[in-house]
Formats: sequence, structure tokens, C-alpha cells
Amino acid sequence: MNINPLIKSDFNVNSLVKQVSLATRTRVRNVSLNKFRWNKNYVLGFVDCHLIHYPTPIGLTYAWSFGSLAGMCLVIQIITGVLLSMHYSAHVDLAFLSVEYIMRDVPNGWFIRYTHANGASMFFIVLYCHLFRGLYYGSYMKPRQLLWCSGVVLFLLVMGTAFTGYVLPWGQMSFWGATVITNMVTAIPFGGQTIVEWLWGGFTVNAPTLRRFYSLHFLLPFIIAGVSLIHLVLLHRDGSNSPIGSDTGVDDVPFYPYYFSKDLFAFTCFLLFFGVFVFFFPNLLNHPDNCIPADPMETPKHLVPEWYFLPFYAILRSIPHKALGIVAMLGSILVLFLLPFTYTGYIRNTTYRPVFKIFYWVFIADFLTLLWVGQAPITDPYILLGQYASFYYFSFFIFLFPIIGIVETKLASYQVK
Repeated sequence: MNINPLIKSDFNVNSLVKQVSLATRTRVRNVSLNKFRWNKNYVLGFVDCHLIHYPTPIGLTYAWSFGSLAGMCLVIQIITGVLLSMHYSAHVDLAFLSVEYIMRDVPNGWFIRYTHANGASMFFIVLYCHLFRGLYYGSYMKPRQLLWCSGVVLFLLVMGTAFTGYVLPWGQMSFWGATVITNMVTAIPFGGQTIVEWLWGGFTVNAPTLRRFYSLHFLLPFIIAGVSLIHLVLLHRDGSNSPIGSDTGVDDVPFYPYYFSKDLFAFTCFLLFFGVFVFFFPNLLNHPDNCIPADPMETPKHLVPEWYFLPFYAILRSIPHKALGIVAMLGSILVLFLLPFTYTGYIRNTTYRPVFKIFYWVFIADFLTLLWVGQAPITDPYILLGQYASFYYFSFFIFLFPIIGIVETKLASYQVK
């Protein structure tokens, strides 16, 4: 049997299946909207279409709850952040004292502050799980390329928000973290020093810097909320990705009550996990040096970012050249935009991709290795281990990802033959 006609016919079948899927989901949504059109209540029709009778693949597991959990984390961070801003003072002489005032004198201020501080870590735990789930189940594949790219944009915005927020307590790690990170901008060949001085509001990290970071930190969550709405629009346009890789839509069920109850249970378990850190280990995920007021004259012995930045920090310091290290750190995130355009196969679920599955779990181990190396001392063997881990990180996305897709397509063709 000739391989090419076989593959061509498979793609024709897939195209027909996608047309049927789109028609099915469109019909279900139109029926939901028409139920409320008789009394001109478009709001209820919209809610019914996108929350109640929204067609959802029947095989979704709890791994699909991380998206809604990320939305809940965003709401928690915005509410607690607004409450903290009522008592915070964005001045270098008062910032640290205002945080202490919130902790000691504001009624339930300790709870609000610990919820906000640990909420950032919870947000990143959920985001990383959501990202790795999408990578495992092929959420980057057609027709969800824009959905995946919008998720990467959200990830970048959340990282920017977390960094600007980490500066606000004005402790030792806050001050020196802002100094180190902003100094990276000087690696830009033309205008780098000018941009840094604009970020600082002068020639050093000082009061204008803190005010700029406070303004950005207050603004970015609302930008994230707007981009999240775009992310949801793209999700509801293309539909949720089925675990088995099917987009037929014939086995879809309404979101309510099936997945509403599942997401509610997942959120309850998440709150219990969250509460353990807030009430029993509130400072476990924070650096102890940040409980010391900022001192420009004393550098911390071991300068490290928050744990959720450690994999990218390990990539940065694994390259001796400053400019190349910064490019590699930024590239480690931007490379995620390439996934929808570099994958050459047509199988979504990694469960049915035996070759890719091996490299996928090696990649997970590699990412955890980078996280561990990022907080280790800058000595051997950690430097060498970080370089090896960084090499595999980029090789996975740039070389292995498209090559494995070609190999698996060939293997599937030979098996059919």
C-alpha cells in the first residue's frame, strides 16, 4: 500500500470530522441562546450558552480543572491586593514599615498579606500544571494555536506581575532583586542604559523605582483579567481539547452540572492545600532575607529569586556571557510560542505517542532539575549540571519536538501498511 495516499485520506477524514464537530457545537450553542431570546434576555442566554449548556467533551479529567483554578487564583490576588493597597505606602522609608503595620495592627491584616504572598506561589503551581497538561494533551495543535499563544502571553504577564510585587515589601531580596533584574536591561546594545534609568527614575534603585513598580503591579492584574477574557473567548470558540484527541463533538455533555461539580470539588481541595501554607507554613515559600529591611550597603550572601523563577534563573546563570544569558532566559519562555508551528504530527495525546512520552517525562525531570539548580550555589558541579539541563530544555522544543513528530508519523504509517 502506498503511504502518501493513506496519509492524505486520513487528513481528509480529519477535515470532515472537524466540520461535523464545528457544526455540532454551533448548533448546541444556538439552541442555548434561542431558549432565552423570546423574552430578549440576552444576558441569561449568554450565561446559559457559555456556562450551563456549554458543550464539553465527556472524557475530561481533573487535569482540566487547572484552568478554572488559575482564574480563581487571579480573583483572590486582585481582591487581597486591593485590600493591601489601602494600607501600603510606596515610599522607601515607609514601605517595609507599612507591611509590618499590616501584619501587626490591621485587623486580619496578617491573613490578607499571607494569602496574597502565598497566593503568588499557588498561582504559579496551578499555571505550571496547566501548562504541562496542555503540553501532554496537545492543546497547542490546530485549531487551538491562538488559544495556546494567548496562554503564553498570560504566563509572561503573570511573571511580570509577580516580579513587580516581590519588590514592594522593600526587604533585602526585594531591593537587590530589583537591582539585578533591572540591570539586565543594560545588555540591550542601543538605549539599554537609558531604559534602565527610566525604570529607576534616576541613576540608582530608589524611591521613584518603588513607585513605578507599585503602579505596574497594581495595573498588570487588570490587564491579565482582560487577556484572560480573550483566552476564554478563544477557548469557547474552538472548544476544550478532548483527552483522546477527538474533536467530533458527538460525545459532548453540558458543562453544568457535570464539570461544574468537578471544578467545585477541585477548588475545595485547592483551598485546603492553600490553607495549609497560609495558616501553618506562611513563610515556607518566601526567602527569610526579605524579612530584613533593604540595605543598599550590604549585599545578601546568596541572591536568588522566588522559587517559581528559579528554572529560568538557572538558564541565565548557566551561560557565562551576560547578554547571551539574558537572551537564553527570555528565549526559554518565548520558545513556547513555536510549539503550534513546529509540531509535524497529528496525534494529540502523549499517551498514544510512545516515543514522545519518554522525552516528555525526561523534560519534566529536566525542568525540576533547573528549579533545584537555580537555588544552589554557583559552583561546580551545579554550573555544569545547569548547562546540561539548559541544553536539553532548548533541544526539546527546537529539535526533538518536530523530529519526534516526523518519526511517529512514519511509524504509524508503517504499522498501517
